[in-house]
Amino acid sequence: MKKLSVVLIIAILVVLTSASSCKRNPANEKRYDLKGKIVAIEPEKQLVTISHEEVKDFMPAMTMPFKLRDQEFFNLLAVGDDVTATLVVNGAESWIENPIITRQSADTTPLTGVAPAKPGDEVPDYTLVNQDEKEIRLHNYHGKALLITFIYTRCPLPEYCDLMSNNFAVVNRQLEQQPDVYSKIHLMSITIDPDYDTPKVLRSYGAAHTEKYQEEKFDHWEFATGTKDQIKGVAQFFGLRYFQGTDQILHNLSTVLIGTDGKIVRVWSDNKWKPEEVVAEMQKAVAGK
Repeated sequence: MKKLSVVLIIAILVVLTSASSCKRNPANEKRYDLKGKIVAIEPEKQLVTISHEEVKDFMPAMTMPFKLRDQEFFNLLAVGDDVTATLVVNGAESWIENPIITRQSADTTPLTGVAPAKPGDEVPDYTLVNQDEKEIRLHNYHGKALLITFIYTRCPLPEYCDLMSNNFAVVNRQLEQQPDVYSKIHLMSITIDPDYDTPKVLRSYGAAHTEKYQEEKFDHWEFATGTKDQIKGVAQFFGLRYFQGTDQILHNLSTVLIGTDGKIVRVWSDNKWKPEEVVAEMQKAVAGK
């Protein structure tokens, strides 16, 4: 029997956010209309994951977590709700506020239940294509400490792809000053948006982040893409999730250090890691500690 959708509009009073907004500097804030469906709620992290439509003049459609600062809202949200909200970007942080919920039903498409890789797991020999349209295989990096993260070049949120790429740039520069270690490490940024992020796009993006532009040879930091199936395979293995039966990815964060033996040393599943911490871990991996 077909379920009837019950539409419930919950208007959230602006007064709930006024107290927090007065502590910020509104002059630096940029605001955008956000519309989508809630697919995950994490009150303990103040995060709501939304499969959202294109945000006009800011970012393409994507599924990703957004910070929601006011704890009172979490009592009103449910997975499967349609939501409209204001996306606020201020310098190095972003959040959503003033959500309005349309409750269609309790049904939603589940995320795939693939268990993410963990330290000690051996990494399969995934095949990808780098910024020079050259086929690369992960087993080719055995003997080096390999640091991998996931990005997409059109991501505008300051706490996500741009932060990961800027942190990788710092890691790359710091290790470049240690030639004995630098010869034994490799960095790789893998796109989750292969339709847009062609090798040519990745080459331009990567050269801008190393600041070597036309002189960049990508000997130590590569940018990789592949078919949708190739990206899905490697992304799921390293902890990114997809909606069941679709190619729609949840853009959570995953940065992984693979040891010289091809086994995972450490996984960072958030954006709180610091370049100095990763440099120290890579130094230990190279030294076999």
